[in-house]
Amino acid sequence: MFFTRRFFVVLAAVFVLFVVGYIFPVCFEAARWLICILLSLLAIDSSYWFGSRFREGRRGVLVLFVLYNLLFGYLVSRLATRPIAIVHIIGILIWLILLWPSIKRSETITARRSCSDRFSNGDENEVRITVENRLPTPVHVDIIDELPDIFQRRDVRFPVELKRGEKREIVYRLRPVRRGVYHFGRIRLFVTSPLGLVTTRITDGQPQEVKVYPSYLMLNQYELLAAHHNLTELGIKRVRRLGHHTEFEHIKEYVRGDDYRTINWKASARRHQIMVNTYQDERSQQVYSVIDKGRIMQSAFRGMTLLDYAINASLVLSYVALRREDKVGLATFSNHFETFLPASQQAGQMQQLLESLYRQATDFGESDYSALSVHLNKHITKRSLLILYTNFDSVVGMERQLESLKFLSNRHVVLAVFFENASLTTFAERKPRHLSDYFDQTLADKFIAEKQHVVNLLQRHGIYALLTAPERLSVDVINRYLEMKARHVI
Repeated sequence: MFFTRRFFVVLAAVFVLFVVGYIFPVCFEAARWLICILLSLLAIDSSYWFGSRFREGRRGVLVLFVLYNLLFGYLVSRLATRPIAIVHIIGILIWLILLWPSIKRSETITARRSCSDRFSNGDENEVRITVENRLPTPVHVDIIDELPDIFQRRDVRFPVELKRGEKREIVYRLRPVRRGVYHFGRIRLFVTSPLGLVTTRITDGQPQEVKVYPSYLMLNQYELLAAHHNLTELGIKRVRRLGHHTEFEHIKEYVRGDDYRTINWKASARRHQIMVNTYQDERSQQVYSVIDKGRIMQSAFRGMTLLDYAINASLVLSYVALRREDKVGLATFSNHFETFLPASQQAGQMQQLLESLYRQATDFGESDYSALSVHLNKHITKRSLLILYTNFDSVVGMERQLESLKFLSNRHVVLAVFFENASLTTFAERKPRHLSDYFDQTLADKFIAEKQHVVNLLQRHGIYALLTAPERLSVDVINRYLEMKARHVI
């Protein structure tokens, strides 16, 4: 049990009256009456607390309840007249009668947490807390959920006013930025008594473990929007084919963005609406996500490392490729070749990808591209699309790996994906205020231009390149994949 600020304010007022009473006796008498009233109200108010605790041991709480109130009655009788003590005891009995239905049924305030057993990394994940007031009176409750330590948040406190018998659901969201197992604690309820003099803490809810997997929420969004032909809401563009495959697939209703040249006029006349022909893309092509786990991928944006952005993007791209009946695989490397998952389009391939990506961690060594090129050419015999997630900060850094990338591009289609420096871009767009800002922005523009120069050099050597911001990575990679499919690059 805790005393509230209101109690200490009243107690301070009583103390001031006692001090002033040495000068003005009438204030001393007022202080005596006020302390009697305060103790009586405190006893009555605290009875509420004992009632709410009754489910933890009825006999023990009942004995403690009686002793507690007899003590206050004795103090009141010593400080004031006997009638005040009698009034105090009568008030306690009245309050006990009011509480008895709650005590008899062992009622209190309950809370429970409900959330998914796995979270999506980098996304907003929903957590719900259901709190119910089973006490016979309205209460004010402060709800604190014990979050995993990794979030380092101290603002998850929800003040709630609950009526008698009311049940309320509180929803908040968490954005994890690291994969792994997160541990939730219990739910702490700080219940303020009706008069606001005391607060009690009730602990409810159970500890819970949640696994944080690579971002899978975008998969659900993609599937939902794809079913309604609204993929543009995710930023995925419609790409016009350059030429058509000879293999006809089916006829469908025209939707905005379809190529006018595919309109089937006979079918449109029969159905009295515009119908278009669709053609099969070339299927069963191999698409590999190749992820660099070296120290250059440890850089963070919005609290999440570039490695995690690459993992999220590779998961979404693999899902899109499987939907288009391509085979998807995975390879990771750092200072040596590590994970390799052969390309497949079987039903369990996405789950294997998810579990493999979940276990990946940054290696702080220097990435070995020569070992990567040797192993990939050894394990991948069919011409494939290799989407390499890495980061080149300078032309010099890229040129050290250029020979290995050219060796890979002789047998496969290589798409090198690396990241813009978001901080530099923001700084370069800021309006300069001082002379030194012009020099700093000139340097920032130089680094930004060097990134673009890396793109040009890679393309000059027959290697496809994509420079993108971390938050746009998934969408930009999907768009480039669809564009390359439409141009029959693979």
